[in-house]
Amino acid sequence: MSVPEMAWVPEPPAMTLGASRVELRVSCHGLLDRDTLTKPHPCVLLKLYSDEQWVEIERTEVLRSCSSPVFSRVLALEYFFEEKQPLQFHVFDAEDGATSPSNDTFLGSTECTLGQIVSQTKVTKPLLLKNGKTAGKSTITIVAEEVSGTNDYVQLTFRAHKLDNKDLFSKSDPFMEIYKTNEDESDQLVWRTEVVKNNLNPCWEPFRLSLHSLCSCDIHRPLKVQWDCINPKYRDKKKNYRSSGTVVLAQCTVEKVHTFLDYIMGGCQISFTVAIDFTASNGDPRSSQSLHCLSSRQPNHYLQALRAVGGICQDYDSDKRFPAFGFGARIPPNFEVSHDFAINFDPENPECEEISGVITSYRRCLPQIQLYGPTNVAPIINRVAEPAQREQSTGQATKYSVLLVLTDGVVSDMAETRTAIVRASRLPMSIIIVGVGNADFSDMRLLDGDEGPLRCPRGVPAARDIVQFVPFRDFKDAAPSALAKCVLAEVPRQVVEYYASQGISPGVPRPCTPATTPSPSP
Repeated sequence: MSVPEMAWVPEPPAMTLGASRVELRVSCHGLLDRDTLTKPHPCVLLKLYSDEQWVEIERTEVLRSCSSPVFSRVLALEYFFEEKQPLQFHVFDAEDGATSPSNDTFLGSTECTLGQIVSQTKVTKPLLLKNGKTAGKSTITIVAEEVSGTNDYVQLTFRAHKLDNKDLFSKSDPFMEIYKTNEDESDQLVWRTEVVKNNLNPCWEPFRLSLHSLCSCDIHRPLKVQWDCINPKYRDKKKNYRSSGTVVLAQCTVEKVHTFLDYIMGGCQISFTVAIDFTASNGDPRSSQSLHCLSSRQPNHYLQALRAVGGICQDYDSDKRFPAFGFGARIPPNFEVSHDFAINFDPENPECEEISGVITSYRRCLPQIQLYGPTNVAPIINRVAEPAQREQSTGQATKYSVLLVLTDGVVSDMAETRTAIVRASRLPMSIIIVGVGNADFSDMRLLDGDEGPLRCPRGVPAARDIVQFVPFRDFKDAAPSALAKCVLAEVPRQVVEYYASQGISPGVPRPCTPATTPSPSP
């Protein structure tokens, strides 16, 4: 039996300006039984890592005697692309009034980031015990859906009349479920009423749902009201019998405005490329004063910036492989100056496995090259623009390129760089420049475009602002997340701005087949 302990739950508070709100729907499969006589009464508790501590932000209802629960209450939270947002899902047995996981009630947990969930739309992970071992074959599935900006709500009241009696020694304990139909024609539970005990003519409590929760703001989306309206006796005896009632939903029209999460959940990948400045102005890497000094005590500013920004971007790339280039150095075997060499020294495959692979390649590369110059940035911008141009020709929102440039000084090829940026502004591409060290970065602020549209030397303006510049020195004493929040904050707007300007809609969200709902019984 899986009777919900909570019925109506207030809607979450309105989201902060600038954020997106995401709803997470949770189901579990094969939860462990704490004893052989009864099944658990599961509840899922959601925690967010914030200000260096794990904080509970939401929890589901409790479902009684159910080892594969599908929870009807959504877990809602604000989403920020520029933040890591680590999450923990703790499943515990709420039997005997337990309100939190303990050694006796703990059924398993898992950890991931919100970015990983929204980029995949649906995530299934094994539940782990506190000792790190898997909790048998228990799994948890999290499905993400963005909440649109609509503030409309629907209030519903249902009742039934002369229901069949399904119990032998008492009257039935009826409840009702409402489902919406997903894009892939599967059904998604959106509401489960309370159970009315011993009553064949139940009146359920009124409840209200946001238009998003009820039908994803699509008034034409079919709904399925799952209750037993068929009387088998009448059906068998009466030839023309069809049903004992009908539910009708009126229609209306809603205009859809696409958001960053629409594109991400529609399959758009963020293709992340790194470019590192290896010019002589950084100083000899063997010196402790060098910006490229590899110290065992503390990572240099290049590594700090790479970890902070790349650690977030990698959640939005399905294969987690990132091209990484260097510029301004003499490289083996001939030690000629290159402005777009692969730091893994494999020009045919410059990709590194995850950000950790980029860091490993950087460490291995540094002793093998000679820092030189000049600081030419245009070649690497043009190189990343090539796949972005191929992406543009598809007319679809499948891959958006983000180039992270880490540099210590003034750009030497300013005219060529301006031309490259103006050309790239018409492509699905953004450029993040992090200035390392104490050089004069006034030219970088010109590229940023915050003081007016950037123009190439011929006077052609950029189609849109795609450059974000940040001096690392402003964040050297702050938490790594502060830098990432600053440099990535504009990327969602730039993604939406580009695809909207091209009239390109998001792809259809990837199909999510929700777990089947166990039928509650008294």
